[in-house]
Amino acid sequence: MRIIKLILVAAATLAVSTATSGGPAGGGSVSGKITYEGTPAKQKVIDMSKEPTCAKQYTTPPVTETVVTGPNNALENVVVYISAGAPDESAPSQPAVFTQKGCRYVPHVIAFQTNQELQIVNDDQTSHNIHPLAKLNREWNKSQPPGTPPITDKFDKEEFIPVKCNIHPWMHSTFAVIKNSHYAISGDDGGFKLPNLPPGKYTITAWHESYGEQTQDVTITGSDAKTVNFTFKAKPY
Repeated sequence: MRIIKLILVAAATLAVSTATSGGPAGGGSVSGKITYEGTPAKQKVIDMSKEPTCAKQYTTPPVTETVVTGPNNALENVVVYISAGAPDESAPSQPAVFTQKGCRYVPHVIAFQTNQELQIVNDDQTSHNIHPLAKLNREWNKSQPPGTPPITDKFDKEEFIPVKCNIHPWMHSTFAVIKNSHYAISGDDGGFKLPNLPPGKYTITAWHESYGEQTQDVTITGSDAKTVNFTFKAKPY
């Protein structure tokens, strides 16, 4: 019985790993760092005085997240994805979760697949409004009072969708709707990784909400581990 249990646990672990790794295991990978050159615009302090339940969640006044940087000129919140060369994929069964907390959108930029369920949660004690300004997908605008169930929706076309709250004008985000599972969002160190790429030629696109996008082509043969870096020019104003 102990051997059977160990086999079942191993199988379950493998199933979870494959489901969350961005495609079937194996193949090559592309990794790198996103950096900036120049001086980014200084982010603005957000005045939440009219929403005291949100304001009290911060020990220091929060600032906008249009440009978020890290050590060594790292650039955060850049969506890196395969824009050409990878086939479209069916949506995963697990939903993407987007939370409103402290009168901000968390995460600031969220990536998920076409036709994947998106769950929008209100974790605040005040009402919010979610307004995705889609152009290729259906535009909608929904209110979400505190304590109500998550709002669920799907988008069937690839698109980068600006999102705003019509109640709190400082709340902005982006839905990055991607046609395949090969995507990542750069962290505070600017790093990203796209694993499990079958052999082939790919176009890698890096998108930033303020600095636009850049592309590079890369060819994967076998289990190559390629490095691709992107440098964006900062806009001071």
